[in-house]
Amino acid sequence: VINVLQKLTDLGLTSLGAGADNVRNVTATPTSGFDKQELIDVVPLAKAMHHCILNNRDLYGMPRKFNISFDSGGAVSTCADTNDIGFYAVNVTEYAEVEVGVYFRLQLCGITGHRQLASDCGLLLRADECVAVSAAILRVFIEHGDRTNRKRARLKYLVDDWGHEKLLEKVQEKLAFTLRHIPLIKCEPMPIKNRQGHYGIHQQAQEGLNYIGVVTPVGRMLPDQMRQIAKLADRYGESDIRLTAWQNLIIPHVKDVDVDAFLVDLSKTRFSHTTTNISGGLVACTGSAGCKFAAADTKAQARILSEYLDKHIAIDTPLNIHFTGCHNSCAQHYIGDIGLQGVPCKVGNETVEGYHIVLGGGVDDNRAIAQDVFQSIPFTEIPPIIASMLLIYLEQRGESEDFAAFTRRHNSDELKALFTPKKSA
Repeated sequence: VINVLQKLTDLGLTSLGAGADNVRNVTATPTSGFDKQELIDVVPLAKAMHHCILNNRDLYGMPRKFNISFDSGGAVSTCADTNDIGFYAVNVTEYAEVEVGVYFRLQLCGITGHRQLASDCGLLLRADECVAVSAAILRVFIEHGDRTNRKRARLKYLVDDWGHEKLLEKVQEKLAFTLRHIPLIKCEPMPIKNRQGHYGIHQQAQEGLNYIGVVTPVGRMLPDQMRQIAKLADRYGESDIRLTAWQNLIIPHVKDVDVDAFLVDLSKTRFSHTTTNISGGLVACTGSAGCKFAAADTKAQARILSEYLDKHIAIDTPLNIHFTGCHNSCAQHYIGDIGLQGVPCKVGNETVEGYHIVLGGGVDDNRAIAQDVFQSIPFTEIPPIIASMLLIYLEQRGESEDFAAFTRRHNSDELKALFTPKKSA
């Protein structure tokens, strides 16, 4: 075991702090460093945060898990506003009364399983201030977070009790520099995300190079496929593979002249760089195949649903469908256009796998917590119900109106009435 752990460490992987309530995960925009749209490369900040946590033992003693994310302003979302701490890169003009340039807005208390996205707390930070501020927030949470009730042992509930102002006062006490309070309106709007930017071929900021998003349905790969993907990254890229929040992977730094050969070799892995709007936005947690808390086999049933929908309907706009196996919401079902939470259902005297259904969620420039619409639907009934929903949407939508916007025009009762299958006479 020791030899295995040492070899993992040599590869840049570590088990330190991995077995208890701690900081998990530190994430960054998956296209950072080569994205034509991004404002700043945030990978160095994510790495600095990672090493700050690993090298300060006091940051291991958390009352509950804690998520930190850095968004570069790039085309692919990292869902930073679902995190306890989210740093969003923004451009600042002369109207903000600071030196013009790229800064970060600080958002706090994202916890979508509790139906809350992070909110801007009024701070504007330089890149070199982000890690120190994050570490200070962690230490305040360690000192004051609730250790008596796991359901309330998250940053949200500390801020609910204190408010942002008191939290930031406590954070300021732990810093050697003065926090900069600048209203969000003084900053330029955050760049809009490309909801199809995580798959397909995309030009990089570096001339003559491309990143290619590979579709790995619900994140499942076999060992042989992993080896083949690694060889592709070595042969055509720079041995770099990025993972996304949308459960697929990106191989960057593929030369223009190599794209065709790359795609030929990619086809041998049984993966593709293209997909439908339904399969391309499919997300599923581990499910009952690997998690004792899950009430449904989310990954297998997500695949069944996407295959059914792709066979029966064509959607011409990006759509995210999130399957999560329990109320802990590891697959973030409340930010999906369509979200499903696994629950046991009674059909006669038999208990079967089923789901609650929520509608109209989103993140970033399309942020919203989805509405609860259907309760305890057996999975066998779900594919035709969702197909019917999408057909009704296509028939009744406004011009350029996506599914989330369409559902947000209705309250939960109206959506249930609209989407409940009509019984034949």
